[in-house]
Amino acid sequence: MKSDIEIARAASMKPIMDIAGTLGVPTDAVLQYGPYKAKISLDYISSLADRPDGNLILVTAMTPTPAGEGKTTTTVGLGDGLNRIGKNAIMCLREPSLGPCFGMKGGAAGGGHAQVVPMEDINLHFTGDFHAITSANNLLAALVDNHIYWGNGCAIDVRRVAWRRVIDMNDRALREIVCSLGGVANGFPREAGFDITVASEVMAILCLAMDLEDLERRLGNIVVGYTRDKTPVTAKEIEAAGAMTVLLKDALMPNLVQTLENNPAFVHGGPFANIAHGCNTVLATRTALKLAEFVVTEAGFGADLGAEKFFDIKCRKAGLKPAAAVIVATIRALKMHGGVKKEDLGQENVDAVKKGLANLGRHIRNVGQFGVPAVVAINAFTSDTEAEFRAVEDYCTELGVEAIPCTHWADGGKGTEALAKKVVELSDSGRSQFRPLYDDDLPLWDKVRTIARSIYAAEDIVADKAVRDQFRQLQDQGFGHFPICMAKTQYSFSTDPNLKGAPTGHVVAIREVRLSAGAEFIVVITGEIMTMPGLPRVPAANSIRLDEAGNVVGLF
Repeated sequence: MKSDIEIARAASMKPIMDIAGTLGVPTDAVLQYGPYKAKISLDYISSLADRPDGNLILVTAMTPTPAGEGKTTTTVGLGDGLNRIGKNAIMCLREPSLGPCFGMKGGAAGGGHAQVVPMEDINLHFTGDFHAITSANNLLAALVDNHIYWGNGCAIDVRRVAWRRVIDMNDRALREIVCSLGGVANGFPREAGFDITVASEVMAILCLAMDLEDLERRLGNIVVGYTRDKTPVTAKEIEAAGAMTVLLKDALMPNLVQTLENNPAFVHGGPFANIAHGCNTVLATRTALKLAEFVVTEAGFGADLGAEKFFDIKCRKAGLKPAAAVIVATIRALKMHGGVKKEDLGQENVDAVKKGLANLGRHIRNVGQFGVPAVVAINAFTSDTEAEFRAVEDYCTELGVEAIPCTHWADGGKGTEALAKKVVELSDSGRSQFRPLYDDDLPLWDKVRTIARSIYAAEDIVADKAVRDQFRQLQDQGFGHFPICMAKTQYSFSTDPNLKGAPTGHVVAIREVRLSAGAEFIVVITGEIMTMPGLPRVPAANSIRLDEAGNVVGLF
């Protein structure tokens, strides 16, 4: 079997103007970035406001394991499958970060015969959105230090500067730094640090902004630091929002590409799924809903993180109403949750599958709490057996949900036709009664407890007095109506990444609370969450190069 990059390079791509034409987008609204990628103008997007919306389909997954679940691949495969059965469908995906591409995870353009292309461009610099976000973030950081240097009119306490610099690369050496060394001319020395670009609040803001005006308003509300009496100082107060918006004006326009089967896809935005809300931009999703009958989008990691944030943050803020959800599972991942070691996953083990199904079952029930009907997509591997498939199908039937094996990695859209037909059936049934998990006016502490108990099956939440005081302070400052963005390990329902399956009765310890005033959510940090990853012992970068013909090799 060819590698992902070999399959992508062999694809017969259509000019991006042809892809836009199938959506009815006029030529003057398509801003080309070469022959196979483009942005859609904001003026044209605003002209679509009165059109009816299509059906929004969320693709989420069971708790991820090193065996892999293939959520992005399934999103692309389902979109191709919907188009194959005669439906007009668009996929909405996140943009990959350079850090994971050169680290251990690899790219995020799908895989096998269910990919978005041009794969190399999408996984590397693409249309420059991440560079713009990095520049806007670091412009604000420079303006903060400059404001302090030239008199500090806002009285920012240099010990309480909250804004960090970012870079779109895994670099552990930058996690904690000391800046402004070298004497009076360089400012006031202080401890600081870097995050990866996808963890920046600017990324989260771009992905939630409705238009340029909303973008500038949100950027202005970013809290960059505090005075000695802990009064917040915002980006607007140091006159940064306008210039940041200028840097981001093109990045806000959705990126249009295509699948291997020449179907349209928006790839736009890419916030971290554990520190932020892990969804593509609201603007791309809303645009797609005006242009297509079905819009297939994904949310990062398992449903306990990705789907919960998609429903409680993105849908709540953007007024979106999903028609159905697809929960991706693999036999391999079920075996791992059932206690099988990675090296033994190729052997049939129905008992381990049955044991691991408790994890999938909780995700099915959790999605049901939001009033959204679901179907399980079993992303098939060649080592899977009929007995293992049957165990999953029987279990899901008991829960009132259908499980459908899919072969999109090997067969493209043809391998998801049955899944596509089921998604259409669920959408047409009118069964979706979408509702967020909690009300806006519920106190912040109670919102976190609701998530922990309802989604994680935790007994309770705990925090020391300083953290509880933060909750009270945020409530008193008028941020109590914000939704919660949980920062938690993606590998378990609990805060212990080694606790597999469907644990119950555990306690969620809250380590830190962060205000994202521009993104308009409260980040609640549990366990050890890394906002600047490091490279592995043998990074993928070691194998990425150009061949004699100038082609990229080693990217995956």
